[in-house]
Amino acid sequence: MKKKIAVIDVGTTKICTIMGILDSTSGLRVSGVGIAPSHGIEKALVSDSGKARESIRESIRKAEVMAGYKLNSAYVGVTGRHVVSMNSRGAVAITRSDSMVRSEDLKRATDVALNVKIQPEHQVLHIIPRSYKIDGFEVKNPVGMNASELELDVHLITASAGSVQTLIQVIKGLGIRIEDLVVEPLASAEAVLTEAEKMAGVLLADMGGGTTDTVIIRNSSICHTSVLPAAGNQITTDISAGLGISFDLAEEMKIKYGVLTQPGVKPELERTVGESGQSISLQSLCEVMQIRVEEIIRLIVLDIPVEKYREYIPAGIVFTGGCANTAGLADLAGALTGLPVRIGVPATLNGVSVRELSNPAFATSVGMVLWSLHNQGTYNRRVNQRNGIQRFFDQVLQSFK
Repeated sequence: MKKKIAVIDVGTTKICTIMGILDSTSGLRVSGVGIAPSHGIEKALVSDSGKARESIRESIRKAEVMAGYKLNSAYVGVTGRHVVSMNSRGAVAITRSDSMVRSEDLKRATDVALNVKIQPEHQVLHIIPRSYKIDGFEVKNPVGMNASELELDVHLITASAGSVQTLIQVIKGLGIRIEDLVVEPLASAEAVLTEAEKMAGVLLADMGGGTTDTVIIRNSSICHTSVLPAAGNQITTDISAGLGISFDLAEEMKIKYGVLTQPGVKPELERTVGESGQSISLQSLCEVMQIRVEEIIRLIVLDIPVEKYREYIPAGIVFTGGCANTAGLADLAGALTGLPVRIGVPATLNGVSVRELSNPAFATSVGMVLWSLHNQGTYNRRVNQRNGIQRFFDQVLQSFK
């Protein structure tokens, strides 16, 4: 039995479409990859629907040409500063005579957990179960067990309904049915984190063009999700302003020559290089980059929801995204935070053009493919919240069977 799967990663700097075929015997094979420059997207939000639609169309067209068939539906990534997360708990009493936990009790606990105040005009995107307890003891499957009280912990991720609906309308305007919306740091985590890191406690930081997406996972459970409005484009803007060069040239210089060092250590880059008729001091380039990157690292640490963060995430920080390719990032972050730090390269897929996806810049794109395989229907989009909760509940029960 074969099934077609596709994902569309709408980023600030690029759009990536991946099409694949899932075979029940041989697994997933990528059949098409389409990468196009992103226009009409600022800080991961649609700022010009027309330009964004054309960029996405071009990405889809390239993937379709390679795959040899038309893309009809896809998983779509969502990020942006409007994405907010919280943890919530629902507890209910089991009062029937046999004291057995039934599916309706789980649904009641879910309803209680969702009875929280979310930001105005926000909608729920993900309802992720973290743990279940009966009479204070944690269990994997409470249904069918005897108890007087059932507790459910969930991680809720919400987003601006207006921003989400704008993206949905752009995708639908291309004739694409949306299978699911996936908050992007969750996808990136699928692509680059190990099971040992997830169990011990780890922070993933996906530094893209417009935002830095973070997620903290402990005991294999998602504890915190956040989107910070500082990333690669801010670094490039600083270079452009500091060195008096165009944004495009600053981006080129950043990628070609940018090097980061540990605090207090100056890179041995006294020479200059000529680009587009201009001479650039590499020393100045790297100093400007260093200041902004150190600021982003501090923002990431400040966003951790506990003071003793080293104990909270002993497995450290895993950087991915396009900015993770910057030389010296891991050493700089390790020196500033006192944590283990590594660069996360996405898992290898099988199929055509997968070699170019083996790059931190495509962690979200690859992770969305893995998410579609591992979480089909588990954490579905909340265009209609009431129906979405029912779908979530149905899938949780299915996972117990």
